[in-house]
Amino acid sequence: MTSPATLVARELTKSFGPHLVLDRVSFTVVPGARVGIVAPNGTGKTTLLRLLAGLERPDSGTVERLPRRATVGSLAQEPERRPDETLRAVLGRRTGVRAADIELDLASLALADGEPGSDDRYSDALEAFLSLGGPDFEARVGEVLADLGLAARLLDVAMSALSGGQAARAALAALLLSRYDVFLLDEPTNDLDFAGIERLERFLVDLDAGCVVVSHDRAFLDRIVTSVVELDEHAHTATEFRGGWSAYLEERAVARRHAEEDYEGFVAKRDELRGRAQRESEWSHQGVKKAKKGGETDKYIRHFDRASSEKVAAKAKRTERMLERLETIDKPWEGWDLRLEFSEAPRGGAVVARLDRAVITRGDFVLGPIDLEIGHGERVALVGANGSGKTTLLGGLLGELALTDGRRHLGPGVVVGVLDQRRSTFVGSGPLLDAFVAETGLGQTEARALLAKFGLGAEHVAREVATLSPGERTRAELARFVAAGVNCLVLDEPTNHLDLPAIEPLERALASFSGTVLLVTHDRALLDTVSLTRRIELADGRVVRDVPL
Repeated sequence: MTSPATLVARELTKSFGPHLVLDRVSFTVVPGARVGIVAPNGTGKTTLLRLLAGLERPDSGTVERLPRRATVGSLAQEPERRPDETLRAVLGRRTGVRAADIELDLASLALADGEPGSDDRYSDALEAFLSLGGPDFEARVGEVLADLGLAARLLDVAMSALSGGQAARAALAALLLSRYDVFLLDEPTNDLDFAGIERLERFLVDLDAGCVVVSHDRAFLDRIVTSVVELDEHAHTATEFRGGWSAYLEERAVARRHAEEDYEGFVAKRDELRGRAQRESEWSHQGVKKAKKGGETDKYIRHFDRASSEKVAAKAKRTERMLERLETIDKPWEGWDLRLEFSEAPRGGAVVARLDRAVITRGDFVLGPIDLEIGHGERVALVGANGSGKTTLLGGLLGELALTDGRRHLGPGVVVGVLDQRRSTFVGSGPLLDAFVAETGLGQTEARALLAKFGLGAEHVAREVATLSPGERTRAELARFVAAGVNCLVLDEPTNHLDLPAIEPLERALASFSGTVLLVTHDRALLDTVSLTRRIELADGRVVRDVPL
């Protein structure tokens, strides 16, 4: 079990070269708190987690652990599996137990040799090993693997040999086995199925330790966070909202409305004072000209005109001073706004794709036999547990995987746009701009302009494709669909790695798209938002349910 521990971030500031990422960010994670970090991609969420974990040093500010020996576990997404690392080794590494065990052995040897300070070293190592759950680790591994449906024989299998579903459950197993005092989680729901997400939610809700989580999954955030820290992409500062996800959305909307009202009030008052000052200045100037011009013989009238001009001039000066004292209110910052609209190719035939008694064999996994027909304009959700065959089915429909048996038909005139889980269109070496031009046929100027609409500006298009984040690659893929007309969208976990400002425009674009949509997702909010006509559920390589909606 974890011990009560607090993590305090004070005035954290971090820059990379001339680029300021975080500016004086402060907040506290107390035992039992679950803090959600939200911001657009590239704003510094992962950098903040690394600072909290001690993996990077801030330019200024501090991260304090109370007590000092509290353990902080950073469980980031690992898109690349280490080829020779077994599942057993991954679990030991990600839970911290393996490193603690090695340090305990080394401390024991130092103590036996009578090295100076070895008694304190041994005491610290033993405390860490115990707090991380080292003594009963092997027993707990068996229980957790059984709970998640992973066979014990997989412990000595290389991670590279596991299926995508098995790898996702292995990552969840590492989290469930962890006994850190504070948890730092980066996109923990990516690649998990519904059952895995629910298991993760139960674990976090029951957790006595503090937790900081970066996630795009709105339903997940709504269920687990107790407060939200929002990073400002313009000012690079942080604002904390207490009371959970729904309270954050409401409070943020109210704060935005008040900021807009305050700015509108400032502009109205400023313009009023400017107009008044200009009128009074003109009146004063006209009065002075009239008095200087002369022609009036009555000295009392001349005195009255002079006094009137002086009064108007004084009023003008008072108005100008009021304008100078008026508190300036900046216009609320409007960040990058994705306006996504898929370009549509002319309609193809009535049948988009069909499988007749199709069978696909991938190692030990067999999909089928399956009979399935997808018609034009259908909006189909493919659902099922990890490893049930959803991605394999898509590969079979599109001709990307060979059929072991049966037949496949892809309708004439069907133009498919595929967003696969691996985001594999833009990979390898070379600048993004060159790869995008080659993929779409656009000129460089057009390509730059289109990528910029997806938040991929000058600093992104010149970068090597291999250095782009998964979120940046996802946005580049979506930009490709705008450049090339399609009439059938195939989206495999489209919201993985997308930030919240991009997910809502994606939902709107799907709502207005008149072509065919095949959607695989475990994003519950996305499934609730997108209008679907059909839901197909798979289990163990078979279609177990196919219902119209």
